[in-house]
Amino acid sequence: MSVLAFLALTLLGGARDSQARDVRFLINYGSAVGERIGGYDVAVLDVDAAAATIARRRPGATLLGYLSLGEVHSGRDYFAEVKAAGYLLRPNPSWPDARFIDLRDRRWHKLVIERLAPAILAKGVDGLFFDTLDDAEFLEAQDPARFAGMVDAAAELLRGIRQRFPGIPLMVNRGYAVLPRAPGAFDMLLGESVFTTYDATSGAYRLLPEADYRWQVERMRDAQRRDPKLRLFTLDYWNPDDPRGIARIYAQQRTNGFIPYVGTPDLTRIVSAP
Repeated sequence: MSVLAFLALTLLGGARDSQARDVRFLINYGSAVGERIGGYDVAVLDVDAAAATIARRRPGATLLGYLSLGEVHSGRDYFAEVKAAGYLLRPNPSWPDARFIDLRDRRWHKLVIERLAPAILAKGVDGLFFDTLDDAEFLEAQDPARFAGMVDAAAELLRGIRQRFPGIPLMVNRGYAVLPRAPGAFDMLLGESVFTTYDATSGAYRLLPEADYRWQVERMRDAQRRDPKLRLFTLDYWNPDDPRGIARIYAQQRTNGFIPYVGTPDLTRIVSAP
């Protein structure tokens, strides 16, 4: 994206910018959040790492517990059980320690709804954050014959969770092919790597191409058009030692009317907002 285009976008949407600025948002999967959790209105945590943090929340804050729906990391205590059940697929090439799940298998739906989600909520968080739903679209597009029905199954799982937990806040990360098939089944949508990202190959942070940026912004707005009450959040990655760059990202996403957070790729370090 050119500098002029960036500046033009940043100057638009002052009212939306003000509304987004009022909410302090954090995603952190580490164990060292501690008392800093009190500075946030909405936070996504891995409850296995951050259970001691939950009691330090600020009054009125919304805490969400992480749950991967499209794949399972080998470090999860239920990995062996899922592997033995036979519905794990090949490793994710981007994260070799995680393996895709056949979302069409009803045993996975049952495990998520009856055990995994309740166990996370029992830790004291208010709701759930769902990651890796876009794996369904990735696999079905890669091999339509073998993985036919993956997107429909992902939407069915999302609807099933909402039916089981009708009153708790739910946030979904991306999953744009799934979302139109589960309207009303989630309250918040996260766009990840919307404006900037981290390139693991080069080890550098970079702006997304304008077409990619625009595409994801439109998918998020499409979701909000289907559900006007949907709250839109973003997670972008940038060098934590570049406060001016971080401030530019926050300004851009607030102009869009999004509630942003800028972090590092491992999401174990808190990067302060401007």
